[in-house]
Amino acid sequence: MRRPHLPARLPLDPYILALLGTVGLAALLPARGAAATVADGASTAAVGLLFFLYGARLSTREALEGLRHWRLHLTVLACTFLLFPLLGLAARVLVPGVLTQPLYGGLLFLCLVPSTVQSSIAFTSIARGNVPAAICAGSFSSLAGIVLTPLLAAGLLGSRAGGFSPDSLLKITLQLLLPFLLGQALRRWVGGFLVRHKQVLGYVDRGSILLVVYAAFSAGVAAGIWHQVSLPRLGALLLVEAVLLAVMLLVTWYGSARLGFGRADRIAIQFAGSKKSLAAGLPMASVLFGAQAGLAVLPLMLFHQMQLMVCAVLARRRARDAEPQRAANRVAEVSPPAQHPAPRGR
Repeated sequence: MRRPHLPARLPLDPYILALLGTVGLAALLPARGAAATVADGASTAAVGLLFFLYGARLSTREALEGLRHWRLHLTVLACTFLLFPLLGLAARVLVPGVLTQPLYGGLLFLCLVPSTVQSSIAFTSIARGNVPAAICAGSFSSLAGIVLTPLLAAGLLGSRAGGFSPDSLLKITLQLLLPFLLGQALRRWVGGFLVRHKQVLGYVDRGSILLVVYAAFSAGVAAGIWHQVSLPRLGALLLVEAVLLAVMLLVTWYGSARLGFGRADRIAIQFAGSKKSLAAGLPMASVLFGAQAGLAVLPLMLFHQMQLMVCAVLARRRARDAEPQRAANRVAEVSPPAQHPAPRGR
């Protein structure tokens, strides 16, 4: 029996360390008074900037071309916005014995967030899966999440996420949807600039999210959120998230096989359908939850690091499993056809 091979170094995302440092800074030096007002205004502007950049980067032409693989994309969307939310609703039975109500609200919000783009592509590539399909699936999920995540949150989380009040819907439209549509409209003129300055704008993205996290956790500290979370509760949350990730990885892998997808497509479905986007979820939470956003995004931050570590191991394993078949295919391509002796004449 072959022993599972683990990478020498599990991937601890440096950005997660920066996020944890930002949370620590907010806990020690939270923004109060006038500083809180400034931080909140800057956070609002940062959210608008993020969604403008999301809209300006998404190629409408490439997305439409990807519709040819519609069965795969519908499968990923069903995993992200149907199966995940159903599992989140099922976890309601864990309240209050295992999870507190605020932690459960954050867990349910995690289940409503769109899939990742960058990490889904990276892991699909490592595992030798269908990379173009992963690109389109992640892009479609992000696009759908602009509308579906706030609506699902309003419907399933109720007053904790703003409900369906006109004020909350107007806030969602102004801070999320309008900047995104503006980015799409201006993509023709700003797309080249974004491509040339991709690395610099990546720092802008991440810096904006750090600002959103600082403002959210500052408001949470002022509201006393850390008095609501104990170490045993955090441990229970990690265990629940580990089970959630395991279920989704198994369902996306074996379920896609039952649907008739090939190996390369199954890899793309598994990595795009089992993950959640921290970059999209954090700014959405700041809009939907307001002062309660700090505790609401804690499950998402923990799940994000967990999915990176587990999927890094899984992607390498998928790549190793594909090697024998690839080697056999190469041998078959270079081997000459079998020579049959000519029949002898009588």
